[in-house]
Amino acid sequence: MTAAVAASVEEKTLLRQDAGGVATLTLNRPKQYNALSEELLGELQSALEAIGKDESVRVVVLAGSGTAFCAGHDLKQMRANPRKDYYQKLFAQCSSVMTAIVRIPQPVIARVHGIATAAGCQLVAQCDLAVASDSARFAVSGINVGLFCSTPSVPLSRNVSRKQAMEMLLTGDFIDAHTAVQRGLVNRAVPAAELDAAVSDLTQKILAKSMVAVSTGKRMFYKQLEMGLDAAYQYAAETMACNMMADDAGEGIDAFAQKRSPQWRHR
Repeated sequence: MTAAVAASVEEKTLLRQDAGGVATLTLNRPKQYNALSEELLGELQSALEAIGKDESVRVVVLAGSGTAFCAGHDLKQMRANPRKDYYQKLFAQCSSVMTAIVRIPQPVIARVHGIATAAGCQLVAQCDLAVASDSARFAVSGINVGLFCSTPSVPLSRNVSRKQAMEMLLTGDFIDAHTAVQRGLVNRAVPAAELDAAVSDLTQKILAKSMVAVSTGKRMFYKQLEMGLDAAYQYAAETMACNMMADDAGEGIDAFAQKRSPQWRHR
């Protein structure tokens, strides 16, 4: 890499790399521990929206450069703009990024190392899956500066139990990666040297599945969570009936009966 190219990469606050159906988005503000500036949030939302329309992408990995995954919002930028309308716009933008993670058809996996605090922990909680280095640490620490982590509490409370979420939110205390696994915030914690391999293992398992089934399932999963029990079953049954009409479902069942590997028509 030439000096000019290296400088250009360093200037970008978000990097995207595509390979084998996997799009890796890397937060690239290492000196600020990948704090979510308004510019970075805007780039992240644009990238997610573009990926959602890109059928060549099957899985998304969200990572951070430098020594941390993400330290939350850029507090210096926030203090430089002490206006309610600015804060309303900023937090609405952040919420749009979080909902974009849910709404795109591809599963999003957080690759976590170092710290994931406040809105950084929110990102981890909002991703469909998360794999962490066993040295990673997590906190919703806004309370320590007089700011309750209200928006991070939304996905956090949908991942861990209420009392565990409230303890994190009210104390700002860190939890380690193994505790995060036990509480359901991340799927697994592995030694740092094995982090990329563990992420790749998950992506490869998803890539081997039907794209139709994966995207249908992701959409159904989140929608039914907000429903009552009867409505959820009605919606799930209708979704399964529609899924059964897809070519991939027929191929998958035939392959199972014939004891062979399926040949998905929509990969």
